[in-house]
Amino acid sequence: MNALYPVWVTHTRTRPRQHSLAYQVPYLLLDLDAMPRLRLFSRGRFNLVSFRETDHGDGTTNLRGWVERHLAAAGLQAGAARITLLAMPRILGLGFNPLSLFLCHDSEGALRAVLYEVNNTFGQRHSYLCPVAEQDGAIRQGAEKIFYVSPFMEMGLRYSFTLQPPGVALGLHIAVADAQGVMLRATMAGRRVALTDAALLRLVLAQPWAGLKVLAAIHWEALKIWRKGIGLRPRPAAPRDEISQGYSRSRRRA
Repeated sequence: MNALYPVWVTHTRTRPRQHSLAYQVPYLLLDLDAMPRLRLFSRGRFNLVSFRETDHGDGTTNLRGWVERHLAAAGLQAGAARITLLAMPRILGLGFNPLSLFLCHDSEGALRAVLYEVNNTFGQRHSYLCPVAEQDGAIRQGAEKIFYVSPFMEMGLRYSFTLQPPGVALGLHIAVADAQGVMLRATMAGRRVALTDAALLRLVLAQPWAGLKVLAAIHWEALKIWRKGIGLRPRPAAPRDEISQGYSRSRRRA
């Protein structure tokens, strides 16, 4: 189940100014109950590639328990049978995850919920918990934006997620819309690579500064957006609740 996904991340904004970006970054798919045992990967301590539970959830080391509590509170406890996390690892001890996905499966392997965890560059975190209603093909979900992410985007927007769960390939399309329609589209796409020491060594040799790359790219793109004349939006207080409820979208509504 554990795997490496080198993915391309793209953003295309159409209003009020056009702006686009594309970067390749590494994601790991990790089974919370069966982490990989590799020389170059460690859980909770430094290595070439590492994973820290405290980078997610409520910052504690019982990440599975945190997900289980929120699934139960939403009536989705069946999805706690197997939980996998799609997230960027730390490279040489450094890393930042703008978006991570907890994929929550029932005892028969069906995907029952997706928890979209968002971090902003102000040290804040919020997650959107979306049930899965349809199992055939791409999964369509949505949520109302209540968490401040980009200083160039208003609040009061709407997210629409279209997810191809990780398999041979993975794909995620996010449409961000206001009352006038979609103003930004973000995508993530990649193909599965076996998670081995050799694959991790190739990753680090090819992108030794990948742990810094994401934060550096965020600030570089922010500077370019600001130079296009898009002003900063005020940052409201973070939501009181660490998780808000999203929804499943049928293909008829999409």
